[in-house]
Amino acid sequence: MVRKPVVSTISSGGYLQGNVNGKLPSLGGKEPPGQEKVVLKKKITLLRGISIIIGTIIGAGIFISPKGVLQNTGSVGMSLIIWTVCGVLSLFGALSYAELGTSIKKSGGHYTYILEVFGPLPAFVRVWVELLIVRPAATAVISLAFGRYILEPLFIQCEIPELAIKLITAVGITVVMVLNSMSVSWSTRIQIFLTFCKLTAILIIIVPGVMQLIKGQTQHFKDAFSGRDASIMGLPLAFYYGMYAYAGWFYLNFVTEEVENPEKTVPLAICISMAVVTVGYVLTNVAYFTTISAEELLLSNAVAVTFSERLLGNFSLAVPIFVALSCFGSMNGGVFAVSRLFYVASREGHLPELLSMIHVRKHTPLPAVIVLYPLTMIMLFSGDLYSLLNFLSFARWLFIGLAVAGLIYLRYKRPDMHRPFKVPLFIPALFSFTCFFMVALSLYSDPFSTGIGFIITLTGVPAYYLFIIWDKKPKWFRRLSDRITRTLQIILEVVPEEDCHKL
Repeated sequence: MVRKPVVSTISSGGYLQGNVNGKLPSLGGKEPPGQEKVVLKKKITLLRGISIIIGTIIGAGIFISPKGVLQNTGSVGMSLIIWTVCGVLSLFGALSYAELGTSIKKSGGHYTYILEVFGPLPAFVRVWVELLIVRPAATAVISLAFGRYILEPLFIQCEIPELAIKLITAVGITVVMVLNSMSVSWSTRIQIFLTFCKLTAILIIIVPGVMQLIKGQTQHFKDAFSGRDASIMGLPLAFYYGMYAYAGWFYLNFVTEEVENPEKTVPLAICISMAVVTVGYVLTNVAYFTTISAEELLLSNAVAVTFSERLLGNFSLAVPIFVALSCFGSMNGGVFAVSRLFYVASREGHLPELLSMIHVRKHTPLPAVIVLYPLTMIMLFSGDLYSLLNFLSFARWLFIGLAVAGLIYLRYKRPDMHRPFKVPLFIPALFSFTCFFMVALSLYSDPFSTGIGFIITLTGVPAYYLFIIWDKKPKWFRRLSDRITRTLQIILEVVPEEDCHKL
């Protein structure tokens, strides 16, 4: 296991001067009263765990544009099969992570498991790309969808100004960051509320769809497997779109240390969440096809809106609001979970030590939350976010595949390891193969974008040796790093996770 280098540039100076044996210096000449253990508390119950998974998986995609699967399968029947198969395979991945999460009871998800199995270099590369590009870009993309659909009812007859979308998006991002900085309990409570909003939105689509089936509206299911033949590359690409729609099942593993009774809660939350999402996705697509033909679905830019306009009348105006709330839930769940990834990486010495500190009263990883804020704002008001995410989409599946392959490795390398939850080996084997298949698919279908993403990812290797391994940095640089860390620690009122005096 990696420990903090004694004289690493990014990990030196993490403690305030005089912070010996957990004692902070006095601030403003006054000795701080009281003593309390400053840690991230176990506040994630089963319901909150389910809300994190469901609330992060279900974003805007299922409501707006599920046509990626249909476009590449060529028929209604095959698209429904792909949605089902992707749900089952995502469940396999989630079950594999349930074993990893109950065996390695540390937060951090992919990063922690890769660190345990493959060592510090690939783990650092994972968190390097996630912090600098992937997470800020992904947060900005889902936030832009929030901004667009929250304004939709106000601009029915005209195009929404791009500046207005970005300004509302910036407000939404700010609210999410403040919420996650102030209270773990409130951020999880709001996540539960937003998860119920998402499920309500899906039911608003599914229930009328079922009523349509009862009325005999099955014309679009006749000859369900006839239509345009899928190309050799079509089915794998449809599969890729489907797996992407289910992505998010791994987020509870990012916060394992804050889960109550993780040995039971993590597997149960994962199984319930994946069952709900898979059934919901398949039934939502069935509902669409009761009212919209395959050709109309491919032409629609917002399938849920088209569906609701035909069946729900004036109530269809509520759909954009539900979509916006769905996006907000994904924003909140993503920031909540990924901030713990940065927190753990900092604790292991792979990010500045300030990021592993906790607010003395709020008990939130404040620095690990707000570090995303400036990076996300830069992404929001800069270039083509979608191209950037395409460049690095292969990296997600590569590292998830490595983490699940690590489970198989641990079975043989550490057979006596305590495993409260254990899955049959074919489950991680099939899922890791699926991940590596999607990486190979990315290389084959879009070698240019994947190549750029691969080069960006490889920049983590020299960064690792420069910031982590090289310990002969100039004294002035170390002093500057110490001073910045101490100043920010006082401003933010954060301390390392240990017994500390309250500020």
